[in-house]
Amino acid sequence: MPLAAAFLDLGDTLLAERPSRAEIYAAAGRERGLAVDAARMAQLMAEAHAEMPRELGGAFRYSDAWFRAFQRRLFVDELGLDPRELDVLSEELFARFEDPRTFVLYPGARELLRSLRTRGLCVGLLSNWSARLPRLLAALELDGCFDLVLGSAAERLEKPDPAFFRRALEKAGVRAHEALHAGDRIDRDAEGALRAGLQALLVDHEGRLAGNGQLPCPVARSLSELGDRILERCG
Repeated sequence: MPLAAAFLDLGDTLLAERPSRAEIYAAAGRERGLAVDAARMAQLMAEAHAEMPRELGGAFRYSDAWFRAFQRRLFVDELGLDPRELDVLSEELFARFEDPRTFVLYPGARELLRSLRTRGLCVGLLSNWSARLPRLLAALELDGCFDLVLGSAAERLEKPDPAFFRRALEKAGVRAHEALHAGDRIDRDAEGALRAGLQALLVDHEGRLAGNGQLPCPVARSLSELGDRILERCG
């Protein structure tokens, strides 16, 4: 059965943060006198993300309220920031990640989206992202490139939960075997999609998946290659 829908991840698939999120957070801390570099911040962020629950007081992961708790843990609890400074810091970070200048599209991103829609595919964006996602897409002039956009904070579901993929299938009006999802994460993107019955492709711009052993699906090294691999499945 030829493909009817192509779903794509956003971060580290279609675009990258420049500088990294850890460096952005670390720089915000240093501006307030905290002694923290990007490596230490990345470690603290990974620990907090792993240990904090998906919901805090009804606030789903990546909602503003969840992020404020995340930032409080990093800056106040771990690094000793004066709590009175946290609100201003949080607003600065929220604004930074809504600013298109924080992001760089990978080569071929716009061409990929255009080519998929030209072939008649339903093109969807499936991202673990805050509710600010639609505004970011508009600022990047990508808002007209997708037939559907599902952000985890707004949907209160996240990858790799198969329910997140099933919701995308329902909105697209296609069956699982008629859809493909592509992203950079083995666990969230590839394995999540496969568990929901979709086809899957991995995207590896930086060669990070080399040496990972047997992967659950094929890998594209660029968006140009990704487009070729998707379109060859269209029949």
